[in-house]
Amino acid sequence: MARADTGPDFIEALARGLDVIKAFQPGRPVMSLTEVATATGLARPTARRILLTLQDLGYARAERGGFALTPRVLELGVTYVRSMGLWEVARPHLEHLVAQTNESSSIAQLDGSDIVYVARVAVPKIVTLSVQIGTRFPALQTSLGKVLLAALPPEEVERVLAEPSRSGIEPRWRPGAEEREAALRAVRARGWALTDEELALGIRSVAAPLRDGLGNVIAAVNVNAHAAETSVAKLTEEYLPLLLKTAGAISADWALYETVPQVTAS
Repeated sequence: MARADTGPDFIEALARGLDVIKAFQPGRPVMSLTEVATATGLARPTARRILLTLQDLGYARAERGGFALTPRVLELGVTYVRSMGLWEVARPHLEHLVAQTNESSSIAQLDGSDIVYVARVAVPKIVTLSVQIGTRFPALQTSLGKVLLAALPPEEVERVLAEPSRSGIEPRWRPGAEEREAALRAVRARGWALTDEELALGIRSVAAPLRDGLGNVIAAVNVNAHAAETSVAKLTEEYLPLLLKTAGAISADWALYETVPQVTAS
């Protein structure tokens, strides 16, 4: 049904697509086709076509018998991050961490076999690869990605890594299945991850998980350094304790944020 009070240039199909994206409210990360159709007031065939189009474009994916949005929605703007409130919660902690280390710090989430950066506080240093909000890298070769992959069941890791990367990056480290699983087991055992020029020359980082109030990993946070300036020892002995403290503080604040009713004033 066409909307009332719209002009001749109004594109109904675009509006319906945005309605489908907005149907995924907090607490409803996965929705069935019927739920999406009900929430948007669209006919099931229309909702299905829109969801499949979003899936083809990389903005949605099939999950647990329904559909879920992907972090690629960030490419439409910062709506994805602000809808979570993650940036508002994490920003003061990231800024404090960067002030302590004089190194850049970022938060990323998993999108298929890639990570996508959703928050960042940077220092002006020359690095091999440029990073900004929405940048994606192959997950396995990054400390952020290792943390996120290690949080998945082993069979899910296989499925995720079978998806082709959309980053356009050719990583230096290409492990076999046995070496890869050993690396992820180590991350699970110690609770943090290290990468040493596995993605590209000069890039070295450590990362830790961010968790919700139920202990689920919702994202990962890192400290990124240039290999020519920062040794592995300095990264793990000096920066890692600060990073783990920061990750704990963000996770605690996020758990508190989840308990506060979010009210929008009319």
